[in-house]
Amino acid sequence: MTVTIYDVAREAGVSMATVSRVVNNNPNVKPQTRKKVYEAIERLGYRPNAVARGLASKKTTTVGVVIPDIANAIFAEVARGIEDIANMYHYNIILCNADKRKEKEIRVINTLLEKQVDGLLFMGGAVTEEHLLAFNTSNVPIVLCATTDEKGTMPSVDIDHEAAAFDAVQRLIADGHRKIAMISGTLQDPANGYARYQGYKKALEQAGIPLNEEYVRIGNYRYESGIEAMQYFLGLSDRPSAVFAATDEMAIGAIHSIQDAGLKVPEDVSVISVDNIRMASMVRPQLTTVAQPMYDIGAVSMRLLTKLMKKENVEQARVVLPHELIVRSSVSALS
Repeated sequence: MTVTIYDVAREAGVSMATVSRVVNNNPNVKPQTRKKVYEAIERLGYRPNAVARGLASKKTTTVGVVIPDIANAIFAEVARGIEDIANMYHYNIILCNADKRKEKEIRVINTLLEKQVDGLLFMGGAVTEEHLLAFNTSNVPIVLCATTDEKGTMPSVDIDHEAAAFDAVQRLIADGHRKIAMISGTLQDPANGYARYQGYKKALEQAGIPLNEEYVRIGNYRYESGIEAMQYFLGLSDRPSAVFAATDEMAIGAIHSIQDAGLKVPEDVSVISVDNIRMASMVRPQLTTVAQPMYDIGAVSMRLLTKLMKKENVEQARVVLPHELIVRSSVSALS
């Protein structure tokens, strides 16, 4: 049978209110009384009911985190930053994978809110009107992590994805490339896929390079779509000399596709991308990429959420962290 606070109080010879004060670390308990209660708890194997405590205090010390794709290395690193800061402030994390499906994301958001979490982090993915409707029904703080809403009305932590893509393509242009293809993410994702596509277009436009529709393929951020897109580019009569992939995973797929065709990177085709996942430095040749500070995005998001949950002063509710070009060996200048 479940041991209750009543059982502990009877075993220790104190009131249930005293047991409650001990369990909740109230300092107004005599040391000898506290000792008696702890000994009774140990003998009986009592575990405080977190749900009941949450109902009483109106706080559950839990934070819900919606992650779009748990298999994606980017989100794993972001989640580590979230977890470390959550531990520092004594919050527990409920992590939910949504498989990049909007209907599942909405369902998970509503479920977490029903579980009375103290705050919510929505990680990655497009923020649609349906998402905003679900968020607006909440009475707890919500922070967007590694994404933003189109109108910029919600607290968020991210990088400037358009600028990151622009810097990547500009590097190719500086190395003399003009036939530059792009493996893009979905253009229905304004905060990520569409923004990186816009950065690609902007860099070409500023360099006076016409946009060639044949040089753009839409992928799904995964390795396999990088392979498929690169196979398409290699089949063109006028193949590109360089490829910008919207993610490292797709870039690695592109590299392997080039190598499988008997060609070399970067001698035959240069490849650059955005993210800087761990695999970027493990693939050969090592991948030149624009790094987003994934751990910091998670850590800053969680810190911002703790401030909102504690009703502390927040000077900046929309945080844009810096990105950095990491030059490795997958890009070379045209001779």
